Amino acid sequence: MNRIFQIFKAPDLRKKILIVAGILVAYRILAAVPIPGVDAARLQNYFGSSQIFGFLSFFSGGGLSNLSLVMLGVGPYITATIIMQLLTIIFPRLKEMYYEEGARGQAKFNQWSRLITVPLALVQAYGFLTLLISQGVIDRPDPANLIRNVVVIACGSMIALWLGELITEQKIGNGISLIILAGILARLPGSAATAFETFTPNLLITYVGFAAVAVLLIAGIVYLNEGERKIPVAYARRVRGNKLYGGAQSYLPLKVNQAGMIPLIFAISVLLFPQFLAQVVTIFNVHWGLALNSFATAFLANQLAYGLVYFLLVFIFTYFYTAITFNPEELSKNLQQSGGFVPGIRPGENTAKFFSGVVNRVTLWGAIFLGLVAVLPIAIQKITGVATLTISGTAILIVVAVALETMRQVDSQLTMREYEGLE
Repeated sequence: MNRIFQIFKAPDLRKKILIVAGILVAYRILAAVPIPGVDAARLQNYFGSSQIFGFLSFFSGGGLSNLSLVMLGVGPYITATIIMQLLTIIFPRLKEMYYEEGARGQAKFNQWSRLITVPLALVQAYGFLTLLISQGVIDRPDPANLIRNVVVIACGSMIALWLGELITEQKIGNGISLIILAGILARLPGSAATAFETFTPNLLITYVGFAAVAVLLIAGIVYLNEGERKIPVAYARRVRGNKLYGGAQSYLPLKVNQAGMIPLIFAISVLLFPQFLAQVVTIFNVHWGLALNSFATAFLANQLAYGLVYFLLVFIFTYFYTAITFNPEELSKNLQQSGGFVPGIRPGENTAKFFSGVVNRVTLWGAIFLGLVAVLPIAIQKITGVATLTISGTAILIVVAVALETMRQVDSQLTMREYEGLE
């Protein structure tokens, strides 16, 4: 509570928080404004029976549920970022630019991701509209109005990206993540109202158990995000002139969940790829596009097959993304250059192998936990038998991860001000 008072006592920090809140409010207003030609009743019925659009609504910040001006949200940018991350495997120059050239290389990498976002937004906008027209959810507009809506939706996606970057500039959390977080939180009142409407006294134990599982899940996700393996590191003593340097003992923290929520996003993107492909195919052949969409819908309806594939994809992508972002050889080299070493391990190649082995073992538990978090909604529905009681592990993971990261950034700014006050 004392920290909260400190936040609002600092004028510049208070101003930043108010700016972030204002941007999020502006985004929520845009998410409530539908594009022309939308029948709210038909749209609600269609989205209520489509699980795939529930996933996509996360990344649109809730704007997809009513075909708003920002219906795609930051989804195209996330897709573009994933494509760029995958290209780092194929093109070593991209990997070098992102991981070795520092802030300048990452800025160029992000700029290319933004450029890819534009055509992706146009294709997804046209594909979505064509698919919804073919399903009878919205009326078929004339070509001019269709082009107008496609351009408006693509522009809305770029506006969402711009608003996210404005939030990031305030250094109060990651803007893209906060927009997704705002969309998730905006859906909570409606979900809670639906759960209370279906409540009956004989379901009291079920509801209490559901609440207990939700609390335990949040605690587990916090533990996973904060968990780390501390590797002891010693520094050799060096004499420079008349002074002695080094000889200190420290540790190197390796996080249990180094990949964060990225594996869940990767896995969802793969599961949604048939739907995205159906959107593209629909542009050229409506019949084939509908057939591919029917296949994707049937797969998602098979909860056993969908759950198994989802778990395996999350497990694989956890290792995959960790392998991309964590370089044991580079870490060993930097440690050796700074005069550090792991006690009992020879510097160089042996240290790199040691780091690799530790990360593989630690990542195993993180991958299993993320996989269980991903399939938790299916398990909850099977156990309770109540469709309205669902715990989206993906949503909770995003909320917890974003909240913790935002708290760290705010806390770091408060700490910096405390040090400035001592000068």
